[in-house]
Amino acid sequence: MNNAGSVEVGQEVVMKNVGRLPVTFSRGEGSRLWDADGKEYIDFLSGISVNNFGHCHPDITAALRDQAGKILHVSNYFYLEEQIKLAHELTKLTNYHSVFFANSGAEANEAAIKLARKYGKTKLGGRYQIITAKGSFHGRTLGALSATGKPQYQEDFQPLVPGFAYAEYNSLKSWLGAITEQTCAVMLELVQGEGGVYPADPDFVEGLARICYKYNLLMIVDEVQTGLGRTGKLFAYEHFNMKPDIVTIAKSLGGGVPCGALMVNEKADIFTPGDHSTTIGGGAMAYAAGLVTLRLLQEPGFLDEVLRKGNYIKDTWEYWRREMPVIDGCRGLGLMLALDLKVPSKQVMLACLEEGLVVNAVSETGIRILPALNISREDLDEGLAIFKKVLKNL
Repeated sequence: MNNAGSVEVGQEVVMKNVGRLPVTFSRGEGSRLWDADGKEYIDFLSGISVNNFGHCHPDITAALRDQAGKILHVSNYFYLEEQIKLAHELTKLTNYHSVFFANSGAEANEAAIKLARKYGKTKLGGRYQIITAKGSFHGRTLGALSATGKPQYQEDFQPLVPGFAYAEYNSLKSWLGAITEQTCAVMLELVQGEGGVYPADPDFVEGLARICYKYNLLMIVDEVQTGLGRTGKLFAYEHFNMKPDIVTIAKSLGGGVPCGALMVNEKADIFTPGDHSTTIGGGAMAYAAGLVTLRLLQEPGFLDEVLRKGNYIKDTWEYWRREMPVIDGCRGLGLMLALDLKVPSKQVMLACLEEGLVVNAVSETGIRILPALNISREDLDEGLAIFKKVLKNL
């Protein structure tokens, strides 16, 4: 079936819960994709930071094949060898106390919300309120949606889960004002991804950490998009002079196989049997791929190269800005970047797609890019050349 025919069938049988673009991809390798007609694309989105090592990385693919022939699932009444190995590796790398595995970032955030509620009930005399940031995004499940500070995502699903308050991102005064006698935790992205790729101010983050310490509140950092090398550090919190009590991760953890996780310090390690669970929680294939992901991230100089590539892109964009008035500015951290434009971003995204480049319109005038962390300089330059051509033709 060709691309047009495939899209036509998809529009009939796949639920219209997402505004999908008229392309059906059939193959990927590295930072390249091919649609059902064989047209080739440079991928600057990586499945929204899921394919951090590109498509079909040979080591990840081999691990998945090996695991598929070994064991996939037992039940959560037992341990899996790969589960233990991945949890051990994560705790060894981060010094967190323990790990819970889920199937997605939203599920990891749901677990964090439940954990914070139990902490408030058992340690803080029944407190339950969690403060999150305006403009934040924590997932589409009802609890995670309630934590998300974007009213336009919430309107059709009222009433939401009670017990959430929202404060201005990067405003310590706003967060202080939101704390009440019922507050038990704060929840924060260190770079707002779906909110437009806005990095947190270090003084704000460090001040918020001090407030949490002062009032004995749990600090939850959502690293679903920022974690596992995306910002040039293993985790984004390493850019700041603080360490949260709880960190949620997902996306690239399973190498393309759905997997999320919750990492907690000893203070927050309070779940007991029956408090929370999941039937699969990623599963053995995801754990096997996760072990490869962590190994690749630890290769000497790899994360430094992520930072260099990110700086190279920002420097390139700043150079373009001098000659193209359509560009308004850029921002981001590592290879999590956004270019602000003076024209609607959707038309730019569609023009890039037509020219063979996959990017994302993250806001009305913002284009987000999330290239594979291991993207070659050749693919990077080719993608940037397409992007520049599109912008110059506006």
